[in-house]
Amino acid sequence: MKLNKLYKGNLQVSEIGLGAMSFMQGHESTNDRILELASSYGINYLDTSDLYDKGKNEELIGRLLQGKRQDWVLASKVGNKWRSDGSGWDWVPSKRHILSAVEESLGRLKTDYLDLYQLHGGTLDDPFDEIIEAFELLKEQGKIKEYGISSIRPNVFLKYAEKSQIVSNMMQYSLLDRRPEEYFSKLKEEGISVFARGTVAQGLMLNKPAQKYLSIPVHQVLKIQKAVEETAKELNVSAMALALKYPLLHQPVLCSVVGIRTKAQAQELGKAMEEMEKLRLSDYDQIMALLPEIKYAEHRR
Repeated sequence: MKLNKLYKGNLQVSEIGLGAMSFMQGHESTNDRILELASSYGINYLDTSDLYDKGKNEELIGRLLQGKRQDWVLASKVGNKWRSDGSGWDWVPSKRHILSAVEESLGRLKTDYLDLYQLHGGTLDDPFDEIIEAFELLKEQGKIKEYGISSIRPNVFLKYAEKSQIVSNMMQYSLLDRRPEEYFSKLKEEGISVFARGTVAQGLMLNKPAQKYLSIPVHQVLKIQKAVEETAKELNVSAMALALKYPLLHQPVLCSVVGIRTKAQAQELGKAMEEMEKLRLSDYDQIMALLPEIKYAEHRR
């Protein structure tokens, strides 16, 4: 598994990363086996958030990484705060909250530092300067190595790219959602590394029955699924390999993040990673011919 160095800083991440949100509570042996298999494949990036399962996902990861922390580039996210009654969460992007939340995350994760700490969203109304102050302070204190953002709002992530020292942006990006491509040249110019999430498009690029996705109607999703299936057969690779490789063929994407829930899926991932090595952008011509152009519906925030 190839390791990619982020354009800024010293972090090196595997081309494939694990989204920890897919790990299930109460399935410790399965989760541990998934982590073990992923590590054997050369995967070193693990992504979670204090929002997932009201912090319990971080607790789960904390247990799984005991004795293995040094083997992983561990990332979490901040900015959302669960209400005391559990009815939902609020967006609280303040310096005070960030400095408080990181302590809770570190405690749950049973670690002294995070390799990457990401603002989990963002709007143009946020207190930009104090957010940056918070992240920079955490770097100085050694509690985080680098910081980034997880945003699909162009005006937001471009502001951070141009006016802060973020090293990365995590964006939804897949064959069915190519919106980020419009901004890749600018992000590359600013030295921002991209982590692609949602790379299998909620399973639609694998074996999930066709349904509407974004503005793509069901009948067109079905056509694309058939093209993926036919292309995979012609190339003697899996649909998973096609889905995961596509984002990585575009700079500045350095990591394709996938959620794995079962040991069987982990084994399928290992096979797909081997198949990915031979894929090139020209292999996607049949699929690309059917893909619609999708624009971001909201740029202002």
